[in-house]
Formats: sequence, C-alpha cells, structure tokens
Amino acid sequence: MFSIIHRIATTEPTEKLLDALTTTDGLAGWWTTDVTGSVSPGGTTAFRFGETGGFDISVVSIEPDHVKWHVVDGPAEWIGTDIDWRLARDGDYNVVLFEHSGWRDQVEFMYHCSTKWAVFLQSLKSLVETGAGAPAPRDVQISNWH
Repeated sequence: MFSIIHRIATTEPTEKLLDALTTTDGLAGWWTTDVTGSVSPGGTTAFRFGETGGFDISVVSIEPDHVKWHVVDGPAEWIGTDIDWRLARDGDYNVVLFEHSGWRDQVEFMYHCSTKWAVFLQSLKSLVETGAGAPAPRDVQISNWH
C-alpha cells in the first residue's frame, strides 16, 4: 500500500484548523464549494467537483489532535483509502500532518492527487490565516486530468 503525505504549519489557533476540517462551511472554504452530508463521526460527507465527479467520505473520528476519514465512494483508486489529519504543536506553530493512505498502486492518478492535495493544503492554510481559501472550482488547475 502507498500513501500521499504532506505537512503545513500556521501560527493560527488549532480551533481554526479543526473548524476548517470538521464543519461543512470550513470544508467548503478550502476544498470544494459543493459539500453536503454529515460531518459528524459515523456520518458521510459528499464532496463534489462539478463534472469531474467527487467523493463520499465517512467521518471515522474527530479528536482535538486527529481527524480521520475513510473513503466509501468515488474513483476506484480512492475507495477504501483513509485520510488522516494529525495536528501537533511545534513552538509557535500548529502543524498539520496529512496522510492519504491505502493506495493499492502508484498509478498516474495518485501523482495527480498528490499535487492536488498540496494545492488544497495551501488553500486550507490560506483559509485559516486570511479567511479566504481557494476551493474548487477556484483552485489552481494543474493538469488535464478529468
């Protein structure tokens, strides 16, 4: 199994990061503007990206230092994968350690998704620091992937 991993840090409070990762408005502020469903543990959240489709993600757990998701629907490569958001303090910074694990193969789509996760993590950082992220469809376009 393979993983996508990234790290960002901000001086903004952990509460802002948790809000961005655990509320519909927060998620719509940095990932995609089309977010519906339950964002509570045991619930399923639907993320849509216009004509390119989307993902249904089960919220496994929400803790002050860790948010865990499990992908239940979407592209075949994503189904059954897990997304972990670990929050840690490092001096004056709150660090987000991101991992999208359980990829069966290192296919070209995984490379695309790794770069897009980096784009969206920058959007998350911008949202908590300035109040404005760049969620889809306003995100940085990186390729011709559909």
